[in-house]
Amino acid sequence: MKNIAIIGSGISGLTSAYLLSKKHNVTVFEKNDYIGGHTATVDIEKDGIPYAIDTGFIVFNDKTYPNYLALLDEIGIGKKATEMSFSVHNCHTSLEYNGHNLNTLFAQRRNLLNPKFWLLVKEILRFNKLCKGIYEADVYQPGLTLGEFLTVHKFSDFFAEHYILPMGAAIWSSSLEQMEEFEFRFFVQFFHHHGLLNIADRPQWYVIPNGSSSYLAPLCEPFKNNIYLNANILGITRNDNKVQIHFDNPDDKQTFDEVVIACHSDQALSLLSDATEDEEALLSDMPYSENSVILHTDVSLLPDRETAWASWNYQLSQDRSKPASVTYNMNILQGFYSDHTFCVTLNQKQDIDPDKILKEYNYHHPIFSSASIRAQQQRDLICGKQHTHFAGAYWHSGFHEDGVRSAVEVAQRFDCFLDAFASK
Repeated sequence: MKNIAIIGSGISGLTSAYLLSKKHNVTVFEKNDYIGGHTATVDIEKDGIPYAIDTGFIVFNDKTYPNYLALLDEIGIGKKATEMSFSVHNCHTSLEYNGHNLNTLFAQRRNLLNPKFWLLVKEILRFNKLCKGIYEADVYQPGLTLGEFLTVHKFSDFFAEHYILPMGAAIWSSSLEQMEEFEFRFFVQFFHHHGLLNIADRPQWYVIPNGSSSYLAPLCEPFKNNIYLNANILGITRNDNKVQIHFDNPDDKQTFDEVVIACHSDQALSLLSDATEDEEALLSDMPYSENSVILHTDVSLLPDRETAWASWNYQLSQDRSKPASVTYNMNILQGFYSDHTFCVTLNQKQDIDPDKILKEYNYHHPIFSSASIRAQQQRDLICGKQHTHFAGAYWHSGFHEDGVRSAVEVAQRFDCFLDAFASK
């Protein structure tokens, strides 16, 4: 039995702790005064009615979240079906649509007579067919970016700007320019796995009843007495086959057999007082970006027509370098029946009525590029070396499932498994 330190209490850290606690002693250190990371449910009361609103992690599906679903099943947490739809509103031209069905697609009725809009629909179908064929053939041009692919295959700027780039930007909380630099292979594989290249036959999406933070208590139950908040770690050193964690008090340090660093890649690197060349190189190639997140009730951030309101609503501006401006309609996503429309908006605080702001946050998301993809593929150079293990969604596609998956991969080294996969 080993003594293992877990640094960070997001989904990667808590899943690592949960799995490793089956056979080992675990201690979780969190720099904030709360646990959960991007699992952030806010309790709001409006007109005497309470609402538990998710502002970070919100949805998951029945196709591409196998580890997360197995984890929920093991700790006894259920799920509720939800709608996943996507709208685009161009703030310059006022064009808008919601791709959920034919009625919402033509929520702006004049688009029925707009040849450019019909060409957009045609190009969506061509893009999906072409990408599915490339995925099935598994033949990719090395280093090809999404932007280069769109140019080579003569997709229009209108298609790029009003469909595929904003959809990707909404998913990865990036700018349109950053989306053009996405590695095409990474992009296509993600879109195919999530059914986003299909018009029909898409995965069923779910939310957790009463907010995503409902899973935290049962997940932490096995090690709830070994969680330390407000832990100000100054550095981590590895020597004499042990790991030492140094805190802000110079005389305060703790020694462990192993450490799982389950925070963002840049944070992980900053904690390593004796980082190796490989750790420095790989972790530096997987940066994060900061995104402003506002919980509010200002429906002006949604499309002009209610028919076009979707689960995810993207506002296009003329600044292509601007981080994603997307608003989640939480009434649709979490199934709220209310006189108020609760919205969670990224990177658009200046456009929100200050009187309608309920809460403000800043979250960080991984930036994906050819360099970060190469770094992911070299994970074995640093993970499991010097009694040090790295867990985080940045090792895969950046989502909750990826955080769980990275923790499962770490725990496997210690012969600790989710029950659903223990005998496989």
